[in-house]
Amino acid sequence: MEVAALGLAAAAEGGGRDWGLAEQRGASSEGGVMDTAWGRATPVPQALVQTWPTKRVEETIRPGPITPWQSNAPLRLLHGAVGLDCCACTGLSVGSLSFDDTFGYAQTDQVLLVGLLLLSSCALKKPNKLFSLFSFQNEINEVPFFDIQLPYELALKIFQYLGKTELGRCAQVSRTWKVLAEDEVLWYRLCQQEGYLLDTSISDHSCWKLALKNCRARERTLKTNWKNRIGAVSQLQYELGKILCDVHSCDGVVIAGYTSGEVRLWDTRTWDYTAPILEPMHGPGDAGPQPHVSFVRINSSLAVAAYEDGIVSVWNLMFGREPIHRYQHNQRIQALALASEGATVATASGFEVKVESPNDRGFWQTTATFEIQKLVNFLNLVPDVMGSPVTVAAAEDIVYLLKTEDPGKILHSVYGQPVTCLDVSAHEAAFGVKTFGWLLNEPNQILLYNLETSQCLKKMGNSIGDFTCVNLQNSPPNMLVTGNKDRRVRVFDLRKSESLCSLYAHQLGVSAVQMDDWKIVSGGEEGLVCVWDQRMGTKLWEMHARHPVRHVWFNSHSLITANIPDEKTPRGASITDDDLTAHRKHRGIIYAYEFSVDQLAVESILPICRSSYDEVTGYNYNIGLAVPYDNI
Repeated sequence: MEVAALGLAAAAEGGGRDWGLAEQRGASSEGGVMDTAWGRATPVPQALVQTWPTKRVEETIRPGPITPWQSNAPLRLLHGAVGLDCCACTGLSVGSLSFDDTFGYAQTDQVLLVGLLLLSSCALKKPNKLFSLFSFQNEINEVPFFDIQLPYELALKIFQYLGKTELGRCAQVSRTWKVLAEDEVLWYRLCQQEGYLLDTSISDHSCWKLALKNCRARERTLKTNWKNRIGAVSQLQYELGKILCDVHSCDGVVIAGYTSGEVRLWDTRTWDYTAPILEPMHGPGDAGPQPHVSFVRINSSLAVAAYEDGIVSVWNLMFGREPIHRYQHNQRIQALALASEGATVATASGFEVKVESPNDRGFWQTTATFEIQKLVNFLNLVPDVMGSPVTVAAAEDIVYLLKTEDPGKILHSVYGQPVTCLDVSAHEAAFGVKTFGWLLNEPNQILLYNLETSQCLKKMGNSIGDFTCVNLQNSPPNMLVTGNKDRRVRVFDLRKSESLCSLYAHQLGVSAVQMDDWKIVSGGEEGLVCVWDQRMGTKLWEMHARHPVRHVWFNSHSLITANIPDEKTPRGASITDDDLTAHRKHRGIIYAYEFSVDQLAVESILPICRSSYDEVTGYNYNIGLAVPYDNI
């Protein structure tokens, strides 16, 4: 059978290599290939004959040590493309060319170019075979050559759509791709997309790939510390002889108010427990004991405290201990709200809701005053609102959406179904409703409203107990966590209106709750703080104190909890402040947990070791967050 083929010949004289093209037919009976151009039969090595492309080209290519024949991949592709057999492979005339180290990768590109020219002569006869050649070549090398043809900036734009894994694989293709895949712009964008080092610029680190690696390693270490209860815990010192009234925190800064009328601050980010006292603004008739603190709130720039006599004091955290603004209600304040960002304060007293904020020149003024029909139980300011502030107030069984342009708008109202908890985000409001229960066979639910359209989006939960707390603003997107009097913590998916998990948490009901993408922290009326793994639905660890948990806040590396007593004037308590041990069980307590691996050695020392021993109060021996009752 006669087969027309392409031939590549090497000159034998002088050891040089002169490639020639010849028409050849037939095969030698001596196991060689007849070279009609040279008029002789050139012997072919037996190993070469055995590995000739009798099978598909992709089956011939195998991992392992590169043999001379395997190193000459373009030649094998030529044979596979034109469909030659080993018995009629008259196209490869090797002449005196030996397959040694001199014929390796150096000539591979040259052979490929020559072979492409040779194939062009038979392209008219077999166009499909020619197309398959290019396909096979791309599949084998997996290196498109657009990096030579395209500008660097355009190639970088294409690489911006790749993730960490894809960039790592691209870096192994070639040196050019390695430089492109390790460009600082790409890794800076990845670091920002994953939420690391958001306040930095691209010039702050010399290697953003290493910076991202370190951030991910630190995150894994923090997660392990959270799960295994590894870290330091300290008690924030209370006002001696007085009872804790309210606690709030923001980004590790804690504010607390006491029955003595004093307001104190702690910055747990610097492990500073010598807290300054925020002094109230005294009027001419303020002689005598100060009224109790009713509510305290704090954000990144302001601290606010409301007192029993209706006075509200506002402090700027940058200016010092003296308040920058003070106003008063005629009756006792029932609710206090502070904007998460900015300077807006809302208070409810009686049937009035007042909103205060500074003007363009920095002078505080009353922005709006709203008259409502019932007493307010819950009050929240909607975050991230442009223009005039928006307030959501729950007054018994009515939920108001208070705006300056629409002061009396009712968001929800069902007679005889009071609101038991409330939380708002930038566009939605979630609150629990207590229904008539078994009388009408209607369980208690969580309602989700859209603040822009004032429409009810979802109704979630079917519980016999009342929903006591809900957290929408600090939850992950499309997630919501609630606590109930039936002792359970429930996580809801807002897209499906279904409960993802239900955790049996506390003996006397849930009083505070917060979650992130993998864990839940809940506090109960019995004083128990529980940390849960959300996906596994298991309890990781717990801590106990005497009074109900009224405040829970955490971030990636720290946790703040506050046990606040319900009784501010306990019976049988001594009226003298000199007896420092008589009130200890009545005062309440604030705990600060630190799980950060960046904690310094000095900061890791137990409180008893870094104390000056001048104080007469007891010390905290709580080593490794393990023993909850070691207070003297």
